[in-house]
Amino acid sequence: MTIEELLESEDLSKVVSELRSGRLSTEPNAKEYAMQYNPKEHDINDRVKRPDKIVVVDKDSDEYGEVKNVNPNVEQTTEQGFRIEPVARIALAIQKLIVKRAVAFTFGNPVTYNSNPNDDEEKAVLQAINRVFHDVKEKTLNRRVARNLYSTTEVAELWYPVDTEEHDTYGFKTKKKFKVAVFSPMFGDRLYPYFDEARDMVAFSREFTRKDRDMITRTYFETYTSKKHYLWCCDGLDGEVAGKNWVLVEGYPKDLTIGKIPVVYACQPQVEWEDVQSLIDRLEKLLSNFADTNDYHASPKIFVQGKVVGFARKGEAGAIIEGEEGATAQYLAWQNAPESVKLEIETLLRMIYTITQTPDISFDTVKGIGAISGVALQLLFMDAHLKVQDKSEIFSEYLQRRTNILKAFFKQAHLEWSKGCDRLIVEPEIVPYIIEDELSKINILTAANGGKQIASRRATIQRLGWADNVDDEEAAILAEEDRENSFYQGEPTV
Repeated sequence: MTIEELLESEDLSKVVSELRSGRLSTEPNAKEYAMQYNPKEHDINDRVKRPDKIVVVDKDSDEYGEVKNVNPNVEQTTEQGFRIEPVARIALAIQKLIVKRAVAFTFGNPVTYNSNPNDDEEKAVLQAINRVFHDVKEKTLNRRVARNLYSTTEVAELWYPVDTEEHDTYGFKTKKKFKVAVFSPMFGDRLYPYFDEARDMVAFSREFTRKDRDMITRTYFETYTSKKHYLWCCDGLDGEVAGKNWVLVEGYPKDLTIGKIPVVYACQPQVEWEDVQSLIDRLEKLLSNFADTNDYHASPKIFVQGKVVGFARKGEAGAIIEGEEGATAQYLAWQNAPESVKLEIETLLRMIYTITQTPDISFDTVKGIGAISGVALQLLFMDAHLKVQDKSEIFSEYLQRRTNILKAFFKQAHLEWSKGCDRLIVEPEIVPYIIEDELSKINILTAANGGKQIASRRATIQRLGWADNVDDEEAAILAEEDRENSFYQGEPTV
């Protein structure tokens, strides 16, 4: 059965069920990933997995008024009660840090779209594509896409035209403007790409829930093919439970005229922190336990043998402790215990950074490095760059499909560009982020050029970017040089 035959079936429950089952990978556990991504939802903050302590207190103490009794017969059986002592809970946003660093290195530099247009028509198509990227803020769009992919394992974007006033910003007069929307489990979307036997995506579906104007919450299921856009809905929050009463929304299906599914989809096997989640849990537990230990033992304690008959008041200078004959007092020293904890903390952090290929560029790490060469910088960030190269397997295809969808839109919106859209080849290139050592680069290029000048003065001024007008700045420099080079020989005469 083809996808068109499936969508024409009258059994909508069967249609939706089949569209859900066309994935090549399992649906991500968005709820679990969201809890891991948000430090407030970590296990260390769960009072069931890490309960507070129950402390015994005397009935005569000041704290007894806020006692929570564990034994309902405590008043009859003992002269003691119980209170809840909160334990330390240190949650670390390491998952967010890993994602932030991965996004920064992947799209810290703008994507380069390499193309060699052969004629004016192809140049016009390329210029129109760049204009669309400018309008939708493509640099920000790439970072949003990467952040959602890295933290939920899948993401999609939908390109669609909207009606607007007539304009010619794309190089031809039109009343359409192209927009993009990002779909992600992080936003509550459930994504269902449908692949055929050849692993080609022949349909894409999205399930989402919203409260309509009649204040009824409904679940919607929409599907895009190369020809049509379908939208079904049913009452309730869960489409799988309430999916027996799916109905086609009025006005659907709608025709799609570009001949392509207007959706770009990407997925990866696991979230960025999947392999180190257990290490992060251990680190949070270790730090929290250590904080509890500090609360009890950080302040100096005095061990007394014998009977104390007098003790200094708090804050009294030159304080002494008075005891009976033979009594002794000494401070309790904490011997070597923190060293093993410190070693484990450092080891956990190092393994987390290493396994996720995340460079440790914190202030404490880089403050002692000083000035290093461009080659050393590349070696320092080589692991992160290798990770970006791995991600290129996903994003090269993703960005290529994005440009192909835009070319299909332009081909349909401006028929005169039909051949140019087919001929134009655009190849995206991702350049990993790195701090440029321009002096090292200049020295290398100068040495390769035999020690001669490698750039004109005008190009240098323009590259620097300080001057508003390059011509005026160059003229000012020449005038200053003329004044420095000019001199009088002999006495001036009238």
